[in-house]
Amino acid sequence: MSSQKKEIFRDSIGTIDESGSRNFIYPKKPKGKLTNYRTFVSWILLAIMFSFPFIKINGNQFILLNLADRKFNIFSFPFWPQDFYLLVISVLIGIIFIILFTVIFGRIFCGWMCPQTIFMEMVFRKIEFAIEGDRQKQIKLNKQGWTAEKIRKKGLKWFAFFLISFLIANVFLAYFIGGDILLQHIKEGPFVNLGTFIKLLIFTAVFYFVFTWFREQVCIIVCPYGRLQGVLLDNKSINVAYDHKRGEASNGRKKIRKKENRTDLGYGDCIDCNQCVIVCPTGIDIRNGTQLECINCTACIDACDEIMDKIGYEKGLIRYASEDDILKREKLKFTGRLKLNAAVLILLMGLLVSLLFIRNDVDATIVKLPGKMYYTEGNQIKNVYTYKLINKTSNDINNVELKLINHTGAIQMIGGKTKVNNQNLIEGTIFIIIPKKDLKSNKEKIKIGIYSNGELIETAITNFPGPVK
Repeated sequence: MSSQKKEIFRDSIGTIDESGSRNFIYPKKPKGKLTNYRTFVSWILLAIMFSFPFIKINGNQFILLNLADRKFNIFSFPFWPQDFYLLVISVLIGIIFIILFTVIFGRIFCGWMCPQTIFMEMVFRKIEFAIEGDRQKQIKLNKQGWTAEKIRKKGLKWFAFFLISFLIANVFLAYFIGGDILLQHIKEGPFVNLGTFIKLLIFTAVFYFVFTWFREQVCIIVCPYGRLQGVLLDNKSINVAYDHKRGEASNGRKKIRKKENRTDLGYGDCIDCNQCVIVCPTGIDIRNGTQLECINCTACIDACDEIMDKIGYEKGLIRYASEDDILKREKLKFTGRLKLNAAVLILLMGLLVSLLFIRNDVDATIVKLPGKMYYTEGNQIKNVYTYKLINKTSNDINNVELKLINHTGAIQMIGGKTKVNNQNLIEGTIFIIIPKKDLKSNKEKIKIGIYSNGELIETAITNFPGPVK
């Protein structure tokens, strides 16, 4: 690392000036091979994000996170609060995957897949470039007074940002209330569904604030993932890195001059053009090493490669590399730490898939009515229960009845046979009657079958209190 400049970057962040005020960053428009790849990936991810709330498989929305009604669909599979254990396992898988992924590839997720980065760099920033121009034109526009040109460009940009924010808010809300419901509310109008409209305005205001003013500070200040780097990264982790051995040599970096022999003078390949700095969307100098603010967006790689190509030097002065790769030319090795993380991840994923396959489509809960004693009718004992049946499928379950499996006796359903609509639940009351002679204890375990059209679809176990023999 060069010692030519004081390392003040460790004491402050680029988005805050010396007085503590907001310092807006005006990055140069990136271009290059990796930028093109990121753009392509971003369009795919944007298409996925905008389509998932409106895709249905077997009548189930592909992704639904309805917290209010406690309905969840993950990849069109419906989940209920009773499936909470599956959520816990999924969260554990996500955490271990993030640890493993970060240990190997650093913060590559932030640059290539994070929604904040995709919207900021691939949508809002591109609109800004199209309306206000590149870096120097934006700086000039912001320094000048409120002329007709500035009012026109700023007004057009802010209006476009509002429309995009409103569109994102609609899609975001569709994940939580359902795509069909959102489209229905839009068709009926805002005044008929005032609650939905207010939520949309709130979400729109949040997105507008984030992408118009707060911007890269989400990654630097709010997001905890960047701070995990200090714990998860090691010398073998691959990051966007500056090859300081090649760039600095023995005497550091220096502006290029014609016909000079930089090798004999002891200077590295870095010509101190500063292009990697002005293209950075978080305002850092990658030559200072791995930093909290770096989101691995690869803009500096493309900018440096372009300069290296122009002056006839080898590309890759800034590249995806580990510290060991730069210092020792050692490539990534699958260490014991990585093997352990990978093994745990594979085991948990296998467990989750197995539980998904054996998960019942119907969930039954039968509980004795609190505060009610058993009844004696001749030689028979009667108890009253409440039941709850949850249909997790996309089909209705008809002619539902309850029967005893391991005891003689009868179950009387209040209201007779019932029906459970798809992705819905019903509650009801039943009387269970068992001959006294068949009871072996004062708290008998009984097994109850739930039948649909005469076919057993689920079983439940509950206690049946009776007189002590």
